[in-house]
Amino acid sequence: MTKRLNKLQGFLKSSGISPYVFLMFSILPFYFIFRASSDLEIVSGILMIILFFYCYRLTLNAKGWPVYVGTSIQILISIAMTLVFGYAYFSFFLAFFIGNIQNKAGFITLYTIHIVTSFITVNLGFILQDKFFLTQTPFILISLLAVILIPLGNYSRNKRGELQEQLKDANIRISELVKIEERQRIARDLHDTLGQKLSLIGLKSDLAHKLILKNPDRARSEIKDVQQTARTALKEVRLLVSRMRGTRLEDEIIHIKQILKAAQIEFFIEGDQSLPNVSLLSENVLSMCLKEAVNNVVKHSGASCCTLTLEQTKTEMIMKVQDNGMGNADELNFKQGHGLQGMKERLEFVNGTLEISLTEGTTILTRIPRNINRPDKEDIT
Repeated sequence: MTKRLNKLQGFLKSSGISPYVFLMFSILPFYFIFRASSDLEIVSGILMIILFFYCYRLTLNAKGWPVYVGTSIQILISIAMTLVFGYAYFSFFLAFFIGNIQNKAGFITLYTIHIVTSFITVNLGFILQDKFFLTQTPFILISLLAVILIPLGNYSRNKRGELQEQLKDANIRISELVKIEERQRIARDLHDTLGQKLSLIGLKSDLAHKLILKNPDRARSEIKDVQQTARTALKEVRLLVSRMRGTRLEDEIIHIKQILKAAQIEFFIEGDQSLPNVSLLSENVLSMCLKEAVNNVVKHSGASCCTLTLEQTKTEMIMKVQDNGMGNADELNFKQGHGLQGMKERLEFVNGTLEISLTEGTTILTRIPRNINRPDKEDIT
């Protein structure tokens, strides 16, 4: 029972005064009917009211021809109620309902019929009815104005909502298509970048394996070619990754500020967060490491304060995340592919290092060389 009352309160709150207006116009016709002089008129009026609301209920969620049949019956009842009992306000119900018809031709047809019949009926009412009908002139004029404006407003609002839904669906489909296209592009780039070189590395490695006893000098030459090919492939992969859109460090700092604020942990930052003259690849790796470090602070440290320090030297970039928490090593996440292990793997990709200190809280120190390219030559032993 309580659930139903809460649901009803929510409906009334979201619907504004509309339910009260409809309730008033549902009770009001009985007042006009009971003013009639004969019992036959009263009974016929009650039956027309019941039939009107029955048709209204049936056509409310219907589609196709039942809508037009039900609406036609309601228009006829509205005409009869106006001419016989002087009640011209069923047009309000029809105005709201007609505005919700989505078919353009059906809307225009019923809208035109409703306006024409309403104006003709009201004019006949002024001729045929008594003085009581004349006393309603201001309200009847308002009703006629509503008959004109309400359907147009409802129809326009519904069409706008329908277009917004279509636009939302189109944006979702476009987003999915963009993701698919991006995956295909990455797959093509990786295939073009690595496919040929990995095949070459495989062939030369097999050849070197066969020649290692028969012709060591030739085998050593093949291994050098393998090394050079692998180095070239690694450079191309790094270039490909650096061209992909990554997370900017400034954007990630804004995000972690929100996280730490929600966790009621004070946040301080030292150093230049813009990181001038830093490659997007390096900045993306630092951003991911910062995100994971702050997650560990929030989840495991029990700290009340967190400090981020950024520093650049001639040879490397240094990022330090320090908290004043418990510094419990058992709670740090070293699972494969996650947490600190994931940070370590990302840093190794750009020849970076990870250091962890548990003195006076936890300090996570990451270092990335300013020049992430490997030496062009390495000795083979």
